[in-house]
Order: sequence, then structure tokens, then C-alpha cells
Amino acid sequence: MIEILNRDQLERARDTGALVGGILQTLKERTAVGVNLLDLDRWTKELIEDAGAESCYVDYAPSFGRGPFGHYVCTAVNDAVLHGMPRDRVVADGDLLTLDLAVKLRGIAADAAISFVVGERAASEDLALIDATERALAAGIAAAGPDARIGDLSHAIGSVLTDSGYAVNLEFGGHGIGSTMHQDPHVSNDGRPGRGYRLRPGLLLALEPWVMADTDELVVDADGWTLRSATGCRTAHTEHTIAITDTGAEVLTLPR
Repeated sequence: MIEILNRDQLERARDTGALVGGILQTLKERTAVGVNLLDLDRWTKELIEDAGAESCYVDYAPSFGRGPFGHYVCTAVNDAVLHGMPRDRVVADGDLLTLDLAVKLRGIAADAAISFVVGERAASEDLALIDATERALAAGIAAAGPDARIGDLSHAIGSVLTDSGYAVNLEFGGHGIGSTMHQDPHVSNDGRPGRGYRLRPGLLLALEPWVMADTDELVVDADGWTLRSATGCRTAHTEHTIAITDTGAEVLTLPR
């Protein structure tokens, strides 16, 4: 399903996006050396409920996961990159942590992710990974607008990632979003310009570049959810939900 939002729905999408961005910023500020991933999950639950919103994750049970996810935020550490299931683990100085969050408020969902290094020991290779995903996301957003095609966004994202020296995995990417978290169209993290669905004002897209330092192969963790790099290398993942407008794209998942 491809959903085009009306003016009222777009206003609600802005509120949801700001909530997601704000929660992620709060979690980042609270993340210090020694914080447990389960505490991050508990704080997320409290922040969602305090806002009168609902989690898109806790009951989520797609074909690629093992039963309902059962948690409120994805916490991917170091070699984990996607769908990181929170567990009883404290973060250490120098850990590369990705937080991925999707929430629904007043019937409209928004989805975003941030990667950052915990503590003071930030390796240059880790910062380069994060920087590549952030620049790729910015390129994808810049390519978005009315009459652009999905392939234009995919090509813009993929060009930054490959030019930065990373292989691009095409199994998971961005997606449409609206009254449900995952919708068509799929937005691959690499592609050919001028191909695919033509964007229209009112369309919401979650763009999410992610990379692994020295591989494009994933392995599934024993928890049935967490996706890790096949070589154990470091990873990064950055995501925003955007709205296509008459003149370009509006980033919704920034904290107010």
C-alpha cells in the first residue's frame, strides 16, 4: 500500500516525528558508560506512554523476526546494525550504539535512527561509518521532491556509501510510512536514477542508510531478531522520516 496523507494527517505526522526525534535525543543524552540496554528500553516505554503515544515495535511480528519483538526501541551495539533486541548488557566506553525508534501518535507513525559512540574513546573508523550514513541520508533527502523517482533517492544514497568505500546490502532499506509503520514503496540504499515510483506531495518516506565496515553480509543473532555483520565488523545506521512537499522534502523526525 502507498498512502498519500492529507493536510490534517501531515500535521499529525509532524507531531509524531518531533516526538520520535525528541525521544531519541533524550536517550542519547542519558546514554553513558555503564547504562544497561534494558534501561534504555524502559525509558523509551515511559517516554512513549507519557506522550500518549504507542510503540510500533512491541507487538511487531514480521516474517523476518522470531515472534513479537517485545521491546520499545532497537539497540544495536558494535557489530549489530539492524533490529537490535535490547538485552541485559551495559555499554562500555567506545561502544558504537545505534538506537532505532518507531512510534505512532494520533494514528500516524514516524521512524528514525541515530548512531553514536558512547563515552570518550571514539575510534576514527567508527566516526567515519557514522558520517557516511549521515551524508548518505542528507543526499537522499536532497534528491527527494515531487516528480522525483525512488531510484533517484536510492542512487543518491548509494553513491555516497560506495564512494566512501563501503559495500551496500540491499536486503533492508527505507520504506513508505503513514498510518502503519512499514508501507510501500521500498527505498533501496542503492539504485538507478529515473526508475521506480514517482513521488507525490503527501507521501511519507523513512530513509535509512546503513553500512558495515568491511562486508555487505548479515547474520541473524540467536535472539532471532538482531542482524549483525558477518565478519564482526562495526556498523552504523541513520534514519529520518520525511514528507514530500510541493517544493522538496520536509524532515519530520527532528526534535523540537
